[in-house]
Amino acid sequence: MSSSRLVLLLVLAGTLSGCRQAVRSQEADVPPPQHVEGAATPEAAQDDVGRTRRTAITRAVEVVAPAVVSVNVTAVQQVAYQDPFADPFYEFFFGRRPPRVLQRQVQSLGSGFVISPDGYIVTNDHVAGEATQITVAFPDGTSLEARLVGADPVTDIALLKVDPPASLPYLTFATGRPLVGEWVIALGNPFGLFEAADPTVTVGVVSAVGRNLQPQDGRLYRDMIQTDAAINRGNSGGPLVNALGEVIGVNTAIYSQTGGSVGIGFAVPAERVRRIVEELRENGYVDRSYYTGLVGMDMDARIARGLGLPEARGVFVRDVDPGSPAEEAGFQAYDVIVTVEGMPVNDRNDFVARIYDFRPGDTVRVEVLREGRRRTLSLRIGRQPG
Repeated sequence: MSSSRLVLLLVLAGTLSGCRQAVRSQEADVPPPQHVEGAATPEAAQDDVGRTRRTAITRAVEVVAPAVVSVNVTAVQQVAYQDPFADPFYEFFFGRRPPRVLQRQVQSLGSGFVISPDGYIVTNDHVAGEATQITVAFPDGTSLEARLVGADPVTDIALLKVDPPASLPYLTFATGRPLVGEWVIALGNPFGLFEAADPTVTVGVVSAVGRNLQPQDGRLYRDMIQTDAAINRGNSGGPLVNALGEVIGVNTAIYSQTGGSVGIGFAVPAERVRRIVEELRENGYVDRSYYTGLVGMDMDARIARGLGLPEARGVFVRDVDPGSPAEEAGFQAYDVIVTVEGMPVNDRNDFVARIYDFRPGDTVRVEVLREGRRRTLSLRIGRQPG
């Protein structure tokens, strides 16, 4: 401790001591305390603090947490095994032997949430899509065997079903687009650290909407919700909810170079999840045998210059199949697709993702640029021939 700081502490102590002497000398002159009508008592002040602790966030957690589950998965994984004692003489003449493929059981852990009182549960496809055995643990300590109803690898959504002995608490999906900046809550079991099944809660805001990530293993992560609420491994499949306790998305991916949260997490939006879940519940799979008859490619600077466009954005229509839904809708070669149902289309992945939100037989509004003018065409999605 420095000398100046020591002096300061001693001066304060001496001052307080002098004050105590002065108070003692005047105690006889101090009148007894009077009760003031309406003054706050310690009990009332404590009640006020308790009320301020109960916010919209804590109330939402009380509603949501009982419907959030841990998903324990056993899956079979194929592993390539190369013999470490391979014969170099044999390999010199005949080449290296192909590796043997072995199968092994692996266990993993994710999160999910109940969407109906009779036991339907939403999680990620990468959590449970390849599972051979699934156990779901509820916050009250109950564990139930679950079956995989169906999964959609493209959107990374899976639907499970348990047979509960009684009605379960469940969550509902929000309607409408989330507001950038609104409070959100992520719930799940990060890293599978805790034996207790009650979920971990993290809080943040909607950082952005409409985020597009690079496709991974055939998955199209488009129009994702970005949040700074901490999402870690094990949180996958858990709900991202608003302050009303409504599900606005399914926690799915993070951007990280360390494997832990750095405040950039992504969730599949609720509107897409709802449509996928409805089809999985009805059919057990998502019908993606759609057909448009469009032959397209990504725009580039050369094509944009040739068409007199200010930027290389959209899908350039190279050709249209004769007799196809696209021809019936009025598409022509050299059209540039710029929106589907009012949502922007920046490239072919965007277009595919937009169409993936619909099914064969649906009619969608597609806006194109043709000879510098915008036109809206009605495209009725067909089914893949054959």
